[in-house]
Amino acid sequence: MQIEKDQVQFLSGVRWGKTLGSPVTLSIRNRDWENWEKKMSPHAEDRIEGIAIVHPRPGHADLGGMIKYHHDDARNILERSSARETAIRVAVGALCMKFLRDLGIEVMGYVVEIAGIGSQGDEIDCRERYARSEESPCRTFDPDAERRMIDAIDQAKQSGDSLGGVVEVVVLGAPAGIGSYVHWDRRLDGRLAGALMSIQAFKGVEVGAGFEAARRPGSKVHDEIGYADGAFFRKTNRAGGLEGGMTNGETIVVRGAMKPIPTLYNPLETVDIRSKAPFKATVERSDVCAVPAAAVVAEAVVAITLAEAVLEKFGGDSMEDIRWSLERYRSYLRTV
Repeated sequence: MQIEKDQVQFLSGVRWGKTLGSPVTLSIRNRDWENWEKKMSPHAEDRIEGIAIVHPRPGHADLGGMIKYHHDDARNILERSSARETAIRVAVGALCMKFLRDLGIEVMGYVVEIAGIGSQGDEIDCRERYARSEESPCRTFDPDAERRMIDAIDQAKQSGDSLGGVVEVVVLGAPAGIGSYVHWDRRLDGRLAGALMSIQAFKGVEVGAGFEAARRPGSKVHDEIGYADGAFFRKTNRAGGLEGGMTNGETIVVRGAMKPIPTLYNPLETVDIRSKAPFKATVERSDVCAVPAAAVVAEAVVAITLAEAVLEKFGGDSMEDIRWSLERYRSYLRTV
């Protein structure tokens, strides 16, 4: 919803548009916080007697969090577990995307499905998909699918329901060998999957052919290797640019499945946390479909994760050091 304006402030680490080497601190002021200053105050004297509590809502972190921390008001859980937190991850992701672009690596995210309506266009280049999605209210590249998605969202809004979907993030220009097959916790596919699954409401992740690979024979899954113009390449990219926990030089392709937002204007049933009697879930401020926004968040977390992996491999105290290391490595790849 449009209450937030999301203006980012740089508080440290940057001077005249260039990082200094010290920590970069970003801040985004949450405008809605002003409406809750007393209701969420840390001071005991601000306590409001008789304030309505929020009972656990289906599909949220409410019940698990209330049990874990012995709370009787879901408000103590939902403020922290809210996807509002992703705003700052998008800001950090933008910084990482700038860092990667300066190294010739591009990260692009867009929507490929909402409410079972899939965008068609396998023949469309990734950059063209991204350019089209930037102009789309559904953040997708297929105008026909976009119209049907909008209709589905309008219908869901009228019925007090919500919708989920699938987002895709692609990475161009990442050289082979980023990540690790040696250390389980440094496998890049695992780290990317973990980053995507950390986004609120994401319930599934796939790389390349993903779950479809489980339904095919090996001859229709694995990518044959070729060599031309002084470089290895894959004849297909069903692996999604990742093999053995490392990049293989092809385009990285990852997707995340987002469930429908669990806050419904036609609320589901829960129970009163104290009496255990049936109770209609509280309706908080919510959207009908957040999949287009989730594509931006997914793009950001992929950029953050990849930037970390790039720094691990190519290191250095300055962009000049990193570029020198990366270019030397790319020169090596041309001699293999």
